[in-house]
Amino acid sequence: QVQLVESGGGSVQAGGSLRLSCEASETIPFRNSLGWFRQAPGNEREGVGAIYLGSDSTWYADSVKGRFTISRDKPKNTVYLQMNSLQPEDTGMYYCATGPWVGSPLASSAYTSWGQGTQVTVSS
Repeated sequence: QVQLVESGGGSVQAGGSLRLSCEASETIPFRNSLGWFRQAPGNEREGVGAIYLGSDSTWYADSVKGRFTISRDKPKNTVYLQMNSLQPEDTGMYYCATGPWVGSPLASSAYTSWGQGTQVTVSS
């Protein structure tokens, strides 16, 4: 089973930027999606964005459209989440995950392999 490791989290002021990385232990099948999710204490996990590896098509939650961008570096088996104009409500533990494409790329139930998470904290 593929292993995923997130990195790049930290603490920033509102309006700042961070770039998160998700490195896979092996090449992920091109028919898979890779998604980014976040969870704040006491809240349920929510989908942030996703990329379909067969075409590099991307999807984003309405709350982050225009601010977050997903990209990939195929030779490095790495997917990135660039986060700009960060707001306090973006605070949480961020996870990357992968699984076969099912047509609902922002639904956590579609994913079978998960990373350990990286913390993002945004102060006002």
